Amino acid sequence: MPRPLGELEDAVMTRVWQWNRPVTVREVLEDLQQERSIAYTTVMTVMDNLHQKGWVRREAEGRAYRYTAVSTRAAYSAALMNEAWSTSDNPAAALVAFFGMMSAEQREALRDAVRVVQYDDESVTEAPSEPRAEAPAEPPAEPSPEPPVPPEAEDESAEPPSPPGR
Repeated sequence: MPRPLGELEDAVMTRVWQWNRPVTVREVLEDLQQERSIAYTTVMTVMDNLHQKGWVRREAEGRAYRYTAVSTRAAYSAALMNEAWSTSDNPAAALVAFFGMMSAEQREALRDAVRVVQYDDESVTEAPSEPRAEAPAEPPAEPSPEPPVPPEAEDESAEPPSPPGR
């Protein structure tokens, strides 16, 4: 179960993910120092903590280590979204609220992702054990401004969800 990364952990992991190669503490330090004043030992501690938490693996190279991401940023984000969604007492309402927070670009990315998943499902050679309803060939061109709310989500006393803090 992933926990959100702290601010400095995220800054370090962003570099590890973007560079997509084994990195040293010194390389990360030099890049971080372009944005803020930070000590070598601080970066070393953060990278060691990320290793202990299983976010990076490391290999010794002389007296230093080279760190490599264990998974991608996309996999990390997906795990966080899945964790939040699966712990909801009303997953349908949580999804509706989440979709309502999305920008037009994010909704288009969601449509693209659904198409990829549908394509992957169709390319499986085994027939499904139970018949499934066919998905529409194309989603509507523009979603309605207000997504539909499942009846169980219409609770007047509930406060609207607030976006996660960063």
